[in-house]
Amino acid sequence: MDAATIAGLLADPVRLKVVAALALGAATIEEVAAASGLGLKDVALAARRLARAGLVHRDGHALALHTERFGAAARAAAEAAPAPEPLSDDPAEDAVLSAFVRKGRLTSIPAQRGKRLVVLDHLVRVFEPGVRYPEREVNALLAVWHPDVAALRRYLVDEGFLTREAGVYWRSGGYVDVT
Repeated sequence: MDAATIAGLLADPVRLKVVAALALGAATIEEVAAASGLGLKDVALAARRLARAGLVHRDGHALALHTERFGAAARAAAEAAPAPEPLSDDPAEDAVLSAFVRKGRLTSIPAQRGKRLVVLDHLVRVFEPGVRYPEREVNALLAVWHPDVAALRRYLVDEGFLTREAGVYWRSGGYVDVT
């Protein structure tokens, strides 16, 4: 069974409640009904559908959830997922960026200076060389990456990626693609 099929089965709120009750230890139709607040008929119908799909073993009124099938489906989906695009051509930089960037956002600001420099060099690329930015615009561009814009702004200035004067910022460091 694949993850999409499981997700489809659990998209129904009644089946989701039945699975939740079974996962929490209910073992009969009556126990599932009591734990979920559902009627016996609703539990029986949902259990029948889940059993046909192979997620539940049904023996009369006794029910058992095949929890191992959830893990197997998740592992298969992860293996089938395409590899993420590298964030850098340099494998060492890509390893750092992959650890701290998810879906175009920083998960956290690295504490180690070396890793932080790699991340700062990556995100300073949102600033065009030669363009002056008011602080409000710098904050808006950095907020896309991480909510702590003040820390990012300070690190970018302290490490020489941005220069600040009278509330105006401009790019003064970092890698620049000249192609």
